[in-house]
Order: sequence, then C-alpha cells, then structure tokens
Amino acid sequence: MPLARKPAKGHTTEEFENAVKTARPVERYVLRLYVAGINPRSSAAIRSVTAICEEHLKDRYELEIVDIYQQPTLAKGEQIIAAPTLIKKLPLPLRRLIGDMASKDRILVGLDLQPKT
Repeated sequence: MPLARKPAKGHTTEEFENAVKTARPVERYVLRLYVAGINPRSSAAIRSVTAICEEHLKDRYELEIVDIYQQPTLAKGEQIIAAPTLIKKLPLPLRRLIGDMASKDRILVGLDLQPKT
C-alpha cells in the first residue's frame, strides 16, 4: 500500500494536482538551416532564424547551419532545391520552410509556434 504524502508546506493537494495537469512537457526543437555560401541573403536568414529561436525557444532548441557549398552531400540527402531552407526535424511533423526567412510570422507558423491566421 503506497504511503500518503503530505503536500508541501503552504500548498494544498488540489493545487499540486492542478499544477501537474497543466504542466506541459518541454519540447526540444531540432532545426537545420541550409544556406548557399556566405552572402547577405544567407547572413540575414541566419540572423532572423537565430533571433526567432532565442525569443521563442530559449534553451530548448538546436540549430545547425549547413552551407550547401561546403556540405553538398547533406543537401543532396535532404533534397534541398533552394536556399535558404529551414527544416524542423523535431518535434514532429517535419516541416520545410523555403525562401526568405525575414517573415517572422511565417516562420512561427511553420515551426508550430503560432496558429495560422
């Protein structure tokens, strides 16, 4: 028979149970950004995606930046046809965002961080 535990001092069992029910697991985001060399468009995409991740996914994301000129086999394996391309590997479902990374709302929707309007 399990032992009954007293709630922490100052908290009721009901408060504890409500906190457990509403607690959301921390989802880790695994992202890969494909860019084509070092140029203004690539630099802007890196800055934009990094800023969005820092603002909305602080301490719960992994962002890998891949230059398709330096690592063409990775780009071929992912079937990258244009750069920049952002791939959200986790959490599922997998998503691909292709083209300009300047639209914060488009990236947030693509990462499932904001509902479609």
